[in-house]
Amino acid sequence: MAFKDLREFIAELERRGLLKRIKVPVSAELEITEITDRVSKFRDGRNVALLFENVRGYDMPVLMNQFGSYERMALALGVEKLDDAANDIRDLLRLPYLSMKNRMGIVDIISTGRKAINFPKYVKNAPCQEVVEENPSLDKIPILKCWPQDGGAFITLPLVFTKNPATGKRNVGMYRLQKFDATTTGMHIHIHKNGAENLRDAGDKLEAAVAIGTEPVTTYAATAPLPRDVDEMVFAGFLRHKSVELTKCKTVDLEVPATAEIILEGYIAANELRREGPFGDHTGYYSLADDYPVFHVTCITHRKNPIYAATVVGKPPMEDCYLAKATERIFLPLLQQIVPEIVDINMPFEGVFHNCVIVSIKKSYPMQARKVMHALWGMGQMMNVKTIIVVDAHVDVQNLREVAWRAFNNVDAEHDLEIVHGPLDVLDHSSPLPKCGAKLGIDATKTLPEEGHLRDWPDEISMAPEVKARVDFLWRSLDLD
Repeated sequence: MAFKDLREFIAELERRGLLKRIKVPVSAELEITEITDRVSKFRDGRNVALLFENVRGYDMPVLMNQFGSYERMALALGVEKLDDAANDIRDLLRLPYLSMKNRMGIVDIISTGRKAINFPKYVKNAPCQEVVEENPSLDKIPILKCWPQDGGAFITLPLVFTKNPATGKRNVGMYRLQKFDATTTGMHIHIHKNGAENLRDAGDKLEAAVAIGTEPVTTYAATAPLPRDVDEMVFAGFLRHKSVELTKCKTVDLEVPATAEIILEGYIAANELRREGPFGDHTGYYSLADDYPVFHVTCITHRKNPIYAATVVGKPPMEDCYLAKATERIFLPLLQQIVPEIVDINMPFEGVFHNCVIVSIKKSYPMQARKVMHALWGMGQMMNVKTIIVVDAHVDVQNLREVAWRAFNNVDAEHDLEIVHGPLDVLDHSSPLPKCGAKLGIDATKTLPEEGHLRDWPDEISMAPEVKARVDFLWRSLDLD
């Protein structure tokens, strides 16, 4: 099911009992965060999306936690469970005309499988332009201050649209925006992001548009770690089996989602830097203040009675964890094409995406775990992964208790640890230098004699199959459940 806009998604969440309307007056400063944080930590039916309808000082409602569970994330993508979201990519990979030469990545898949792709559709009369603000002001939007030490209020769920001045190719990324005043914000683009490359190529100034409150697949696509040449709006159309409708901005040469709730148009001043942060980040720590380019808002358009969509990040689990889980499942088939021995992968909440990856492999030769580690470190945003744990094929990587048991018992500290140096996420506060440092690979697979382990490797304890079957038959009569 492809939702036409955020409002249709909200209606479906409410129909399923997955959304709670909050009518009690609350503040955009800290209070919405505290309520949302508590709800996001619930492990039962109380973990719901929240629509704050009475934000003190504002006429605009605030939507929070829309993606904050496996059920809501799957619903957002139009699937029963997150693993199903990768089925379209798996189906494309099975097509006979995809040769081994072009089965190396999503760029080739999309360019080769054009019949499966829903390219953007361009429209003129767009809901996102029902109202054009003559005197644009961010003061009318209930932008949240999330945590006590934050440097200010931040737009936390923005889709930032830019275009490379040399190639004309569109990029959509999710970069937080700290509100400085009524018409300027920070633009928190990390140096390795495609948006930052567009800004470097542009020189002094780069036109930009920010969409807030888009339909859920489009929002997810802005977070996906896509290669440089893949258009996020094409990827969104591929996932939702329906084209994303785009419309031309009023004042900049960019197209934005036609059904978005709010659009900020303007430009990024590359050489105008301003101190941004601190910001309570998804690591559970504050990211440090630093200088970032300034985004100047020159026009604001929006729907009538717009809904402000936001998110809050902090100590996991939170909403962004489920967005990352969607990426983990959707991109697994592509990882398996490049590294075919991979069985499954887990980026646990506790590792906040880039700090830990657990991968199971079909091991058939010495040092294969090392090969997999380095292959992953060489893939796009995987370069930032600080710890990779490799286990054997039969290990359930989604079961952290099982992974810990094997890692604690299988690892020889002298031979099974791989320490390398390279790029790290800018949010990694533990490295002595920003953006780079040491990374750890842990080989928790069964060590082969060819790898220097000359002792016998013991068998794992397991019950005889016929006994298990007999006890399965007897179980109900034992009254132990």
